[in-house]
Amino acid sequence: MSDMARTAVPLCALLMALFSVVTAAAGGAAAALETVEDVDLDRYMGRWHQIALLPNRFQAMCEAETTATYSPLPDGRVRVVNACRDEGGTLQRAEGVARLNAEYDDPARLEVRFAPAWLGFLPFVWGDYWILALEPDYSAVLVGAPDRDYLWVLARTPRIPRETYERLLDVARGQGFDVSALRLERPDAVDAARATND
Repeated sequence: MSDMARTAVPLCALLMALFSVVTAAAGGAAAALETVEDVDLDRYMGRWHQIALLPNRFQAMCEAETTATYSPLPDGRVRVVNACRDEGGTLQRAEGVARLNAEYDDPARLEVRFAPAWLGFLPFVWGDYWILALEPDYSAVLVGAPDRDYLWVLARTPRIPRETYERLLDVARGQGFDVSALRLERPDAVDAARATND
């Protein structure tokens, strides 16, 4: 690993930890957000490609190939590995863990920590990860936070059909997210890219 890559990894982790603090601090403000029922976390495991997102500071360095990979841990939690390439092509990676939010005990309402494990006892290092819409075949998902400042469209492949994208946007729009601010990961991330965020 190059010196640049070694520097980038802790920087990315630090920014992810900051995101956890910000979302956790604001997370309780909008409890009316609806999530998917009966999420099967075993089926949810694996790699997801970012299709679109509400831009945020902790992903500001990401320019391409943004993915999230989930795998089960022996203690029932989930290993999270987020990765992307920055403007110079350097791979940025951040590893964290996800767990059920004890307040809800709902597999669609998780909380994620990218801060060091020894800080895990602090509530504010955990950020909300709520599954708001999920395709029946687990091919695409809408993930957000209850403060409505964070939103992602993820898929098993780097491109998704326009109908799928529009369907997920309809859910986000109906739950009060500003979908006009969504940014596509790449211009062709949505097939027949006439899809709009209005």
